[in-house]
Amino acid sequence: MGNKRRNSVLKFTIKMQKKLLVLFLFILVAFMGLSARLFLINRDNGEEYKKQVLSHQEYDSAIIPFKRGEIVDSNGTVLAVSNKVYNVILDTRLLLRKEEYLEPTLNALKRFFDIDPEPVRAYIAGHPNSAYYVMAKRVEYEKKIAFEEFCDDEELGANIKGVWFEDEYKREYPNGSLACDLIGFTTGDNAGTYGLEEYYNDILSGVNGREYGYLNDDSTLERTTIAARDGNNIQLSLDANIQTIVEKYLKEFNEEYKDNARPGNGAENIGCVIMDPNTASVLAMASYPVFDLNDVRNTENLVGMPLLDKDGKRVRTDGVAEYVTQESIAGMNDEVMYQHLNALWKNFCIVDAYEPGSVFKPFTVAAALESGAITGNETYNCEGKLHVGDYDIKCHQTFGDGPLTVQQGVERSCNVVLMNVAFALGKAEFVNYQHAFNFGLKTNIDLAGEARTASMIYHADNIAITDLATNSFGQTFNATMIQMITGFCSLINGGYYYAPHVASRITTADGATIENIEPRLLKQTISRSTSDKIIEYCNTVVSGENGTGHTARPAGYMIGGKTGTAETLPRKNREYVVSFMGYAPADDPQVVIYVVVDRPNVVHQDDAKYATRIVKKILTEVLPYMNIFMTEELSDAEREELEQLQIQIRTPQGTEPEEELDEEGNPIPKEGGEGGSEGGEGDVPTEGGTEGSEEEPTGPNEVWKDFPLDPETGYLVDPSTGDFYDPQIGTRVGIGNSSDEESGDGSGGEWSLPAPPGTGEETE
Repeated sequence: MGNKRRNSVLKFTIKMQKKLLVLFLFILVAFMGLSARLFLINRDNGEEYKKQVLSHQEYDSAIIPFKRGEIVDSNGTVLAVSNKVYNVILDTRLLLRKEEYLEPTLNALKRFFDIDPEPVRAYIAGHPNSAYYVMAKRVEYEKKIAFEEFCDDEELGANIKGVWFEDEYKREYPNGSLACDLIGFTTGDNAGTYGLEEYYNDILSGVNGREYGYLNDDSTLERTTIAARDGNNIQLSLDANIQTIVEKYLKEFNEEYKDNARPGNGAENIGCVIMDPNTASVLAMASYPVFDLNDVRNTENLVGMPLLDKDGKRVRTDGVAEYVTQESIAGMNDEVMYQHLNALWKNFCIVDAYEPGSVFKPFTVAAALESGAITGNETYNCEGKLHVGDYDIKCHQTFGDGPLTVQQGVERSCNVVLMNVAFALGKAEFVNYQHAFNFGLKTNIDLAGEARTASMIYHADNIAITDLATNSFGQTFNATMIQMITGFCSLINGGYYYAPHVASRITTADGATIENIEPRLLKQTISRSTSDKIIEYCNTVVSGENGTGHTARPAGYMIGGKTGTAETLPRKNREYVVSFMGYAPADDPQVVIYVVVDRPNVVHQDDAKYATRIVKKILTEVLPYMNIFMTEELSDAEREELEQLQIQIRTPQGTEPEEELDEEGNPIPKEGGEGGSEGGEGDVPTEGGTEGSEEEPTGPNEVWKDFPLDPETGYLVDPSTGDFYDPQIGTRVGIGNSSDEESGDGSGGEWSLPAPPGTGEETE
């Protein structure tokens, strides 16, 4: 019995083995056949199937773009925003399913999006299996809706197939060129370049989302969406209303002096910065020329700018600078065009370094007072020049002012006084204070592109006595506008140096505050007592009998400040940078303004009034807007001027001053007052006076009063030298026919100023 069962199991096992062998051989043959079939499919149709798979993946997986954050001013006015637009996409597979779909679809594309049908036909013919062809980019929402409504019409849109839309965002600037240098713009890939757009690119940028499509077990298309994360918004300290006022008057200056003494703009550059001195918050920052942020490559804005070569250097013919014309634009290659566009896009207020001139004089005086080198009670004798080393360095009052106190030296902008103050301070201390005021260092303002100037100032081991002399009145070293105004704020706010900034708050797309950007106090440069003394001195520049800044004072206000005139490189070119640094109110500074006019387009450029008049016009509108009330009595001329400008007259009580009435109840006209609209500028030549006020000085030597008047220019002419002199104040302007070399602020004469350290042929 046992042997029989054992034989049965053995027979079953052998039988099963045979069946398994047959099954294995059958499966092996099937796999070999399938492999052969797959090989043949891949060989004959592999590329076609590959395209179909890739096409399906593109169609069913799409990027969801993020929305770049907004930039708004201090009042919430939108300066930069990203609006949704749409790319028009074609799926040729769907379009070619039926022949009757083609023409209606192409006609609709032409009608609603102005898409040329012929390139689309050519693409369809060459790519019949494509699911993703971009026919138009950044189509507005209104056009998209109109197309979709047309397609939804059962009769008209029944045969329109294969068209779909891809979301995208377009960066737009609602105010065009407003604050263009400060804001910057974005490139085609949504990356910020220049200004705030570049500096805060990581904050303004978000993260793209994604939508995935896949087939489930039932072969049904399923979608998974990862939402995009939008960028954060930035609110600025800048006020768009103040910015608009500033830009209006910079443009007005350009229009007035355009093509005046030479072809080109009203000046090489014009810049203005307005700042809160107690926080270093930027309220306005502008330069000219400007460009439209929505059309940054418009070459019309280049006309009138200095002509550059492929390396960005000035083009001069026989020593004379050339300027961009429509003809020169037509001949530019891509490399040269980029140099000019880059010059247009840069922010003059933070990028360009120049010799600041006499605006620097309060820094020299402050350093000497703070260090104890002087008390402020000293008197220095100005004979029109000072012998330093081997040279005679002249003052702008070439006939001398006689004995002057330190305050009078600032009021009259006397180079001789300032050189003596610097000598009392000494080279080492002078350099230390220059660095304390941050000259040679970046301010680290929150804007892209700030210039480095470390190589453009002297150090204790390389400053000579003549360098100290000329540095004392702001020549032979370079600075930027942002360095000058930030340092000057510390001179008049008690000595506190704050980091300048434009952004004040960062918020989410929903408006929740992420960060409040508070003012950052970096150091104290001088004491409160020294600061008060500098305010006292600078007030006399505008209010003093011999002050050089009378024409900067807006009607109804008393302000303080300092004028500046500096010769540019190369020397002897009769080209100057003129400027005015001012603040208001004079007794309690709440706002600081700095205007720089780089080589005004006039015959005699060494006249700070080209800057002071801009300051006056800007402050006339800005101060009432900021609720800073008038403190000075208005003359009839000033009242009429304000009425013409439609400026609200505000007294400390916010009301009009009471008028005296005669017996019949009519207003009695007031006599006198604090000067007219331009301080009597109509009686003096429009191009006269180095930093001069339009008031007559009380200097001891007034031999210039006997000089003959040149009827062609309106200036007095020194018979012995041919130099021109302002008939009102006796300061030398231009060079006339003299062979003497001018040295900023009229400080030259028997020598030529050296170039600042680290500079080349031009101070650009």
